Amino acid sequence: MPLSAPMSVGGAATVPTATQVARSNMAAFAVAMEARFTRQFDDYDALHRWSVEHADEFWTGLWDYCAMVSSARGDVVVEQGDTMEQVSWFPGARLNFAENLLRFRGSEDALVFWGEDQVKRRMSRDDLYAAVARLAAAMRAKGLKAGDRVAAFMPNSPETIIAMLAAASVGAIFSSASPDFGPQGILDRFGQTEPVMLFATDGYIYNGKKHECLSKLKDIAAGLPSVHTFVICPYLGLDQPTDGIPGAVTLDDLTAPYAEVDTIDFEQLPFDHPLYIAFSSGTTGVPKCIVHRAGGALMLHLKEHQLHGDLREGSRLFYFATCSWVMWNWLASGLASGAALMLYDGSPFAADNRVLFDYMQAERFTHFGTSAKFLEACAKFDLKPIETHDTSSVEVLFSTGSPLMAEGYDYVYNAFKPGVLISSISGGTDLLGAFVGGNPVLPVYRGEIQCAQLGMAVEVFDETGHPVRDRKGELVCTRPFPTQPLYFWGDTDGSKYHAAYYDRFDGIWCHGDFCEITARDGYIIYGRSDATLNPGGVRIGTAEIYRQVDQIEEVVESAVIGQSWPPEKPTDVRVVLFVRLRDGLVLDAPLIERIKQQIKKNTTPRHVPARVVQVSDIPRTKSGKIVELAIRQVVHGEAVNNTGALANPDALEHFRHRDELRA
Repeated sequence: MPLSAPMSVGGAATVPTATQVARSNMAAFAVAMEARFTRQFDDYDALHRWSVEHADEFWTGLWDYCAMVSSARGDVVVEQGDTMEQVSWFPGARLNFAENLLRFRGSEDALVFWGEDQVKRRMSRDDLYAAVARLAAAMRAKGLKAGDRVAAFMPNSPETIIAMLAAASVGAIFSSASPDFGPQGILDRFGQTEPVMLFATDGYIYNGKKHECLSKLKDIAAGLPSVHTFVICPYLGLDQPTDGIPGAVTLDDLTAPYAEVDTIDFEQLPFDHPLYIAFSSGTTGVPKCIVHRAGGALMLHLKEHQLHGDLREGSRLFYFATCSWVMWNWLASGLASGAALMLYDGSPFAADNRVLFDYMQAERFTHFGTSAKFLEACAKFDLKPIETHDTSSVEVLFSTGSPLMAEGYDYVYNAFKPGVLISSISGGTDLLGAFVGGNPVLPVYRGEIQCAQLGMAVEVFDETGHPVRDRKGELVCTRPFPTQPLYFWGDTDGSKYHAAYYDRFDGIWCHGDFCEITARDGYIIYGRSDATLNPGGVRIGTAEIYRQVDQIEEVVESAVIGQSWPPEKPTDVRVVLFVRLRDGLVLDAPLIERIKQQIKKNTTPRHVPARVVQVSDIPRTKSGKIVELAIRQVVHGEAVNNTGALANPDALEHFRHRDELRA
């Protein structure tokens, strides 16, 4: 039996049983590959090594194991030019992304939607197929063709999934952003890609408040002359939503003439045909427009869902994500494995902080995806769903967005569900997936991501470009993978693309994460490399400090930066910690000392902040990530070029001209 249950697991937080290992998709895949290629995989390390060293076998084996739908595959898996970035995947293949996501038919759930305002909807697989068929026919009637851009200014609703699938069926390139963006934030994104069709909501609801979007949609329309059709998808039910917007039509009116259409003409396209344009956060300038290939997105997500997440037909997959975050794209692909998607739009802390757990219980989630920050907030709120809800259906808990600290693992096992597979994953928008993540056949160690994902040649390099273990360094990938971006939109000579990933180490993808491979082949992410601190020339990951500060009861959240100090030595920095305290509390000398002692006791004296400063809010992106770089720019009197990318841009003012940072 390949991939037998682990024998030596000292210090593990949870260990899969032999039965759990044997019934996992990962074990089934290993058995199938052993038989097909006359290999032997005694453990996961052997399976991973084969997946990297014999890429042709691995990716064709994955294609067949996941039953990818195509009209052709061809004999060549990967063609590589002189460098890693010059790569073509399955050049002879022809397929359609949407056809793969819609291949499961019947009355079973495909989409379940909860809105914060108690809106609840359900679509079967047949309902979803029919809705996509009507919209795809309408798109073709409007002249939409392969390579055209379709954009969505939408909440995480069924209509957004339908729009993406209809666009993909035609071969259009899809991009999305959440409706909490202002007009400039949308124009910074869609203005670069020049969509011809834009789907937009009339509004959304967050934290109990209705936000109408039609007024800013008029500004957006004025700045997007490329759009010939604005498709309004009512959510708030506002009167006359198309008034004042040239070329606007409601979704129902657009598709009404095609009510009898019940088939979809899926364009058969190359594996590397563009599917998505994903946007970088844009907090330091205009967002990068990252173009991803259709076959790569499908293949990577099938691997991550089925093998690393143990997703299967009938699973019920939830991920708390907005349409501005790559986890929305990741969630959508769950349809290709026969899973039902659990969609939610609104505040995750609605209904007295219970809404997501209410949803989980009512719909029997098997896979619960969220951010590390959500879990940290639940711990701060002392929420214990294991006592208030039925968590028994959940098999896997996904976490991403920032490093999940060891205490976060403790919280999940103590307050959510003992023994659940904690699948902490790390990758991002750049690759539309993960480099490292969970694994149902391996133990979970608190504070560690379990493994490098199959097919990903992940290493950690020191500053000289040599691989290291048990030491912090740069997370790199040394061989091609199917979701390397095709290019950046508008980057005609490829210079921006090259600079983003390949400048640091010649010919090697450098991801920009400060990372360590542990003795157990696990991974610890210490934060983004460009946000690491460097007091006295020693690199410190921000996550090391956050882990300690999160244990201080009075602190709700924190942000840490390196401030150039003293002013006459701009190359040196001192560590500055900003804290947001519980309502009504004031930072005083005893609390500052307790914070410093907590950090010093559990790290090193170099980690201890020179200044601890109270703020009433901390700026974050719309996907919830704290923006240390923007905070640092404000502290140093520099301009923050794109505050429209922030969920709460006004928070930056709390960091400007602070007396505590002048001495």
